[in-house]
Amino acid sequence: MNGMTIYSQSQMIFSPPLYFSSTICSNRPVSLLFKFGIKSFLNPLQSNSKETCNHQRSSVLENSLRVLEWDKVCDSVASFAGTSLGREATKEQLWSLSQSYEESLNLLAETTAAIEMLKYRLGGLDFTGIDVARVKSALRHATRNTPMSGKEALAVTSLLQFTEILQFNLKVALKEDSEWYNSFMPLTEMIMDMAINQSLVKSIVQVIDEGGSVKDSASITLKRSRDQVRMLERKLIQLMDSLVRNELKETSSLEVSNINGRWCVKSEASQPINVTGLLLSGGSGVGSLVEPFSAIPLNDELQQARLLVAKAEEEVLLKLTEKIEKDLDDIHNSLNTIVQLDMVVARAKYSLSFGGALPDLVFMEEKIGCSTVELHPPGDKTVKDTLSSNSSQKQWTLCLPNAYHPLLLQQHRQNLKKAKKDVKDAKEEISRRNQGEYMSLEENLTERHSSLEMQVTKLEESPPVPVDFFVGTRTRVLVITGPNTGGKTICLKTVGLAAMMAKSGLYVLSSESVQIPWFDAVFADIGDEQSLSQSLSTFSGHLRRISGIQAEATNMSLVLLDEVGAGTNPLEGAALGMSVLESFAESGALLTIATTHHGELKTLKYSNDAFENACMEFDEVKLKPTYKILWGIPGRSNAINIAERLGLPNIIIDDARELYGIASAQIDRVIYDMEQFKQEFRDHTHEAQHYIRLSKVLHENLLATKRRITEHETVQNYKKMREVYEAAAVARSLIHKKLREFRASATKRLQVTPATKSQSVAADDKQQRLADNMNRSHSNISADSSKSITYIPAERKIQFPKVGDWVHVPSLGKKAIVLKVETSKQAITIQANNMKLKLKLSDIQA
Repeated sequence: MNGMTIYSQSQMIFSPPLYFSSTICSNRPVSLLFKFGIKSFLNPLQSNSKETCNHQRSSVLENSLRVLEWDKVCDSVASFAGTSLGREATKEQLWSLSQSYEESLNLLAETTAAIEMLKYRLGGLDFTGIDVARVKSALRHATRNTPMSGKEALAVTSLLQFTEILQFNLKVALKEDSEWYNSFMPLTEMIMDMAINQSLVKSIVQVIDEGGSVKDSASITLKRSRDQVRMLERKLIQLMDSLVRNELKETSSLEVSNINGRWCVKSEASQPINVTGLLLSGGSGVGSLVEPFSAIPLNDELQQARLLVAKAEEEVLLKLTEKIEKDLDDIHNSLNTIVQLDMVVARAKYSLSFGGALPDLVFMEEKIGCSTVELHPPGDKTVKDTLSSNSSQKQWTLCLPNAYHPLLLQQHRQNLKKAKKDVKDAKEEISRRNQGEYMSLEENLTERHSSLEMQVTKLEESPPVPVDFFVGTRTRVLVITGPNTGGKTICLKTVGLAAMMAKSGLYVLSSESVQIPWFDAVFADIGDEQSLSQSLSTFSGHLRRISGIQAEATNMSLVLLDEVGAGTNPLEGAALGMSVLESFAESGALLTIATTHHGELKTLKYSNDAFENACMEFDEVKLKPTYKILWGIPGRSNAINIAERLGLPNIIIDDARELYGIASAQIDRVIYDMEQFKQEFRDHTHEAQHYIRLSKVLHENLLATKRRITEHETVQNYKKMREVYEAAAVARSLIHKKLREFRASATKRLQVTPATKSQSVAADDKQQRLADNMNRSHSNISADSSKSITYIPAERKIQFPKVGDWVHVPSLGKKAIVLKVETSKQAITIQANNMKLKLKLSDIQA
């Protein structure tokens, strides 16, 4: 499994983790050898079978990890793990740095899945409640078929119950949204593959209580033996109580003691004991301890009863051990999976806690071409916009916008947290000191409180300064110049730690759009430590480390060189530094980043396209470094200008400039102009990006306004449509009412005498005209409705009259009412006055 410590069956849990000693290759942790294979820690193309070469390789890498303080980062990440095994496994995995490109991608995928789970708030990711040490001990007993303790059995139960809760919470999440299955991969399968034996959990809970003790109900023999122990203890207490009461008549101080399970009587040094029995201890200055003769048989019987209790408990625990032995492999796998999950979640919590970004880890030989790309100087706040398109994304070998040094950020947060805690404590102390007699002390506390608040404000206003790193695809060597204490060394360490974090499955403490090449190793020569054990000077120590790096670096390595060529004659140091960097550019590492004070190294860019310049910005007004990088600009000397601003006499300044040379001064002036141009360019870029963002906001506002107008128009149309429908419904209701009245009157007309027929016909004509007028009114309303609401469908044309409708019969010259409709025969039955006729459809008019 990726990112997980894998052991052989016999040593899966019990083998202690082995960390790197002075020889990494030979003392590689056993688990890493199983996981990554027994292979060289470095590129196998440059491996050497000789023991001396392996030792040298280990020393160079160890020194690089030490000077970069990678061990402190490992400790910081491991502190987020919930179990001791998780912390050990996290340190081991991070320290190895022997992952292949595919394994690094898998580790990042695991971290991303864990981050998604934490954001979803999936329960069961807090591993602090699992006692892995006792689980390991229980499994060891099960392997050896020896009885475990009750607390060890309880630890196994906690592990299995924790696994069950974790699986249940995951199933609930997947039931809510099936997309979580892919989001939580590859941890989904890892969690669901853990097997849980419910009967084993039930068996342990039945015989072990919450304190880890065996219950009386575990066996009949155990209950009988414990009852016997309790009965004997009651008898002994009663006996001792009677003896002490009798003796208290003569002595003032006696007490009952239990020594090694035997009940005795104890007195102070000055008080003799008149109880006959075995004197267990006594002497001048020490009290007497006597086991009464009457208590000896009961004490002996009590000891035997306790042995029987221990034996009965052992039998119960041995049965549990045998049950656990049957599921030994499943419990082993569950424990290893929990440890692996703990390790992955630790990486995720660390990445979330410090606001890291998922790095785009690139295998350079496959994804980055060799075409010449112009290096642009993006600003601090415009990195996302600058790198949004795919074309611009491909122009970088290394892209770290707003990258923080993880240890500096951690230290700042710790200092800020401590300062805030001190402020809170001081405030609470002031609230307690509210009495007049403490007035002077309260004034001192108030002053201290104000001072602490100022310290908090100062820390909040001065966080660590992030750096931007943008290295073009053709750049093989980056030369950074700048003043001392300007941040060059921090920049080197930031890049080195970011590369190792990405390779180890950690998010990089940077803004989005992070792109980092996958490096097989990171080599660093930082600091000016002398090797006293080997009688080496600072310069010799640098040369020795650079020589080792040169021998081991591959075309997939990252090399970091601090103050290259320093520690000797400036001219010789510059020449040596140029030679070293040209060597790395031609056949050395994938990327080399070097800091220097030698001006000659700045000129390499103009004779070799593989070089690029950068410098640390310096504020000449405040005479302080800004800790920001200016790209494409070589650093210039500020010593004379600083001396002039600090008030050194003019004659000294003039002589220094004359000695420095007019040409050098002109070069510095050109560099200064370039810096100003870069600064203006950056300001204009910020301004342009600001207006772009503003235009985007305005565009979004316009779209939102358009949506609101469309929604309002739809609401109004719907309102109008509803009003028309209501009017049509009212009209239809009136028409139906009039039709019902007309039909009722027609029925009465059929029953009147011939003398009144003429009046009925006149009334029928009048009602018919009224019906026609209402139908026309209804038609007009429907026509208006169709004009106002285009999407109301027109009523279908009547093909056949309906029963009860009035139709005109041309042959009779009058209207008749429809009594029956036969659509299949195209015929209808009508009634005109007292006559019933069956006519064809063509014989009538609607």
